[in-house]
Amino acid sequence: MQTMKEKYWKYSLIALILGLGAVIVGELWAFVNGLLGAFTIFVLVRGQMIRLTERWHWPRVLATVVVLMEVAVVILGPLTLIGWVTVERVQHINMDISGLQQMLNDIDRELRRRFGYHFSFDNLTIDNLTMATGYLSRGVQYVIGQVSSMAVTIIVLVFFLYFILVDFRRIERYVYDLLPFKEAHRRRIVNEIYRMVRSNAVGIPLIAIVQGAIAYAAYLFFDIPSALLFAFLTCFSTIIPIIGTGIVWVPLVIYLLIVGRWVDAAGLAAYCSIILINIDNVVRFILQKRLADTHPLITVFGVILGLSIFGFWGIIFGPLLISMFFLLVNIFKEEYLDGEKEITHDK
Repeated sequence: MQTMKEKYWKYSLIALILGLGAVIVGELWAFVNGLLGAFTIFVLVRGQMIRLTERWHWPRVLATVVVLMEVAVVILGPLTLIGWVTVERVQHINMDISGLQQMLNDIDRELRRRFGYHFSFDNLTIDNLTMATGYLSRGVQYVIGQVSSMAVTIIVLVFFLYFILVDFRRIERYVYDLLPFKEAHRRRIVNEIYRMVRSNAVGIPLIAIVQGAIAYAAYLFFDIPSALLFAFLTCFSTIIPIIGTGIVWVPLVIYLLIVGRWVDAAGLAAYCSIILINIDNVVRFILQKRLADTHPLITVFGVILGLSIFGFWGIIFGPLLISMFFLLVNIFKEEYLDGEKEITHDK
């Protein structure tokens, strides 16, 4: 039985830990993307580290350096290339107001000639167009800023990842001992975290690459201008909940209709509606059988939640947060609610 003084010490220590933890997290939140990225990659290469250090008895530092070199070539290199291509493409976006007005007038004339419909652009004054291009300009600057900050994130990621890999067994044991659950529930929670992170880290990029490649083939076949750029945008749009790739290919179909390419517009719409959208379901079904059977609603709302909290890495850790919430609810139910029912039934 704890005395009043012991309780005071205990709760004071908890308050100090929480207070200092909040200050540390708040001040270092700018580096959270690097930490989340390092943890994600660690989950992917954990099996390899175990094989190198425990089965083949490599020195931990040597194994860590080899794995980091592999990560740099397979993961960080392509990410850097994608960032560079994105900045290169975005910087060449033309935001000339007079050219935009001329394009709208051309669209108006084409609609009037083909359909006899006059869409008045009179409300789109110079001020309106200036405001619109201002938003677009800020959006472009935001994209460039995010990509530019990726270099800092990668440096932080490699820094965290090195120390995680060198002492991963000790770190795992320390975190495992801190979990306030029974042994069976600890294993269950840790396995769920690894399973969800591995599933999202593999599944989301794979779905994006597959849909981007399929869309790129269609854009080339139907002679879409800047097909590679729109294929990149299609890859990134796969993480957008509900709308998804439609945010890219629907405007392209409208563009083909406006310029009079009716057959191409119908073909692209049919291709994307039948093949591009459904390939997402096929790939997810295969991944769910092999990795984690995550409910689609958890994925959708998890991505929305994660992007608002963590940014890019939220597409992985957002669904994990929701999954962990329901897992903790189930543990509470099994430990307390179901246990009380059994006691009541025995009485």
